[in-house]
Amino acid sequence: MTTAVAIPGTLGVLIPKRRMQKSSVHKIALGLVWMTVALGGFVFMEPAPVDLLTVALLVLLPVIGLFDAKPAITGGFALWLVVAACGIFSSIMARDTPASILHMGVSFYLYAACFLFAGFVAKSPLAHLRLILNANLVAGIAAAALGIIGYLDLIPGAFDLFTKFGRASGPFKDPNVFGPFLIAGLLTSLHLWLTRPASRGALPLAGAGLLTIAILFSFSRGAWAAAGIAVAVYGYLYSITAARNLDRVKLAALVLLGSAILGLVLAVSLQSDSVARLLQERAALTQTYDEGVEGRFGGQEKAFELILENALGIGARDFTQYYHHEEVHNVYLSMMLNAGWLGGLIYLLLCAGTLMLGFEHALKRTKTQALFLIVFAALAGNVVEGLLIDSDHWRHFYLLMGLNWGLMAGDRRQVRASRIVRDRRPLLMLPVLIVPPSSRQARIVGRVPKRVALPRGRLPVAPQRRRPRRSARLVLQTR
Repeated sequence: MTTAVAIPGTLGVLIPKRRMQKSSVHKIALGLVWMTVALGGFVFMEPAPVDLLTVALLVLLPVIGLFDAKPAITGGFALWLVVAACGIFSSIMARDTPASILHMGVSFYLYAACFLFAGFVAKSPLAHLRLILNANLVAGIAAAALGIIGYLDLIPGAFDLFTKFGRASGPFKDPNVFGPFLIAGLLTSLHLWLTRPASRGALPLAGAGLLTIAILFSFSRGAWAAAGIAVAVYGYLYSITAARNLDRVKLAALVLLGSAILGLVLAVSLQSDSVARLLQERAALTQTYDEGVEGRFGGQEKAFELILENALGIGARDFTQYYHHEEVHNVYLSMMLNAGWLGGLIYLLLCAGTLMLGFEHALKRTKTQALFLIVFAALAGNVVEGLLIDSDHWRHFYLLMGLNWGLMAGDRRQVRASRIVRDRRPLLMLPVLIVPPSSRQARIVGRVPKRVALPRGRLPVAPQRRRPRRSARLVLQTR
């Protein structure tokens, strides 16, 4: 016998329970999403496997109904399209038009990926976000392990394969991308340790230590700064949104324990002369290649002058070929060059606006609030790091942006706790009855008033429910 249930909003139509279960296509699609995110840390070549799977998901998810294009998400994607259009228009005037258009084509693909993951998360915020964070944690731990193995040369040939410029890069082509990619996994591990019992916190704590060491061995100043900002933002938001003081105590213990472990790792690492020399060099605020006309700061001055002279931009890839020997190392200046004033300002608006709206959403009591802190803090660290590096083609940046959009658009219902709590004081300490409570308040506090006997022949009239007014009114809670 097939049981049936009524779905809200279907006018009482009974749908068999079997149809509500996930179909095989649904399960396969969820598995593909997990695999896509899990392979996001392996980008030895371009296009990488993650790119091929993402293109397939762009077609599959909307077709099978695992995509919800909320108005806010669609509006954000429309702004990305304006940035892409400005970039294409600027590419027409570039000296190397084919290379510039190819660069903006990759940018358009990343904008579409951001839109895809935002709609996927908005469809089922809690379940889909857990799926993605789980896959991202697996990808982060695998990439971190490969980076550490390569840097320490634990396997023959691993140093040449998993390091670049003497720094751990893992399965990435650049250590400056490898380090920031691990931030979301680091925050996920810390979250698992904070929310799990102490008996189940060993594995998350070990994962957090592994990811921290990998970020340290990337010797990327931007990754260090982004990781520090992300952990600080997460810790602050977690402390002010925690429901119990015990959670805040665990956070304080985590800070002390993490500081001690990090100090121990640094003390052990400094025993190696090569590590100590590289660490001392990378810890400096400025390097030799930062200063001078041909240095990083000199290149940013050239970029600023070109931006003032070219309101429509000069086209992507032209700056490194004809004006300076390296990238601008500032994504916001770079977008001004690639897409003109309009495209660059919209890019800046999208980043800053997402952080502002995300901070407001992080303070709301939603079902996904605890997990939202992870993706918001990780995005905040990557957005700030954009001041030090060109991150406009980082896949994990657009994944985090899409997750933030999907949660802000799809999980707006707040979980409210009852303001009236049962009075557990002894009987003699209860206040004297002055004003009888309403039936609704009495039900909440656990004391329903006795029914009033009506005269014979009169029928009781159902009281009309009214929403309680939020006025400054004194309510005496009585016996």
